[in-house]
Amino acid sequence: MPDDHRPARNDEEVHLFVERMAMAFADVGFPRMAGRVLFTVMSADDPLTAAEIGERLGVSAAAVSGAVRYLTQFGMLVREPVKGSRRDHYRMPDNPWYEATITKTGLYKNFIDIATGGVDALAGRGTPAGERVAEMRDFFLFVQEEIDALGERWRARRAATGHADKAS
Repeated sequence: MPDDHRPARNDEEVHLFVERMAMAFADVGFPRMAGRVLFTVMSADDPLTAAEIGERLGVSAAAVSGAVRYLTQFGMLVREPVKGSRRDHYRMPDNPWYEATITKTGLYKNFIDIATGGVDALAGRGTPAGERVAEMRDFFLFVQEEIDALGERWRARRAATGHADKAS
């Protein structure tokens, strides 16, 4: 039964929003189907099953399956079982942008560790190649530190505006 207190949605405009955001994310390297699924779930008031996502997008369950697997790995979607069913619901986590960014910092840690080994293998900064690899490592260290600081500032801002993470 629909909630009479919710404003009426413009489904055509919602569809255009989903497609435009997915395309904008695809333009910077995000998988297009994952973007479509992400913004479909984001624009839903309630969690959706894979079948409901596929129906809204007009795509197969297999296309949705790969996209939700990708999105759950990065913390952009949460999968929850539907009681008494083999189906799962997908919803946005409480703070997906922060969660995905923090998840990605593990990538920087890996780059830093590998680059440190490369610097050692190249006899340190005393060679041109060692200096280049050390510079790359130092850049990734800087990025990780900045992302950590941004995360702290974001949590503080959300707390100050009454939108604190439930997980924090």
